[in-house]
Amino acid sequence: MIKLEQLNGVTLAYLGDAVYEVYIREHVLETGTTKVNELQKMSKQFVSAKAQAALINLMIEENVLSDEELRIYKNGRNAKKYTKAKNTDVVTYHMSTGFEALMGYLDLTKNKERLVELIDWCIKKVEAGETNAK
Repeated sequence: MIKLEQLNGVTLAYLGDAVYEVYIREHVLETGTTKVNELQKMSKQFVSAKAQAALINLMIEENVLSDEELRIYKNGRNAKKYTKAKNTDVVTYHMSTGFEALMGYLDLTKNKERLVELIDWCIKKVEAGETNAK
């Protein structure tokens, strides 16, 4: 049994990265595209560190997150990381880690309804061009 209180923000982000990616992959598959390169390109606008940082910024600006969700995001953002940012700056990388930690937390706490609600919100924001993450 996983003890949530023993997991740090980076560990939550490890799971959250995978959880969010699966939802996004299912979403892009729904477009009917079957070419993997095209699917990867479509997914990137949702799952890149830049996109995730823009999405979490929008969530904060629009007061989408509860106090607890904001705390989890900040714990993930501020957690000590042992890997380097790839293809992005450190601030964006830290913000995306916090975003992923929130997704991991919602999954581990079995709050699937809220997880899906936030992911659907993210999809709408990206598709409306509000993240400028290509």
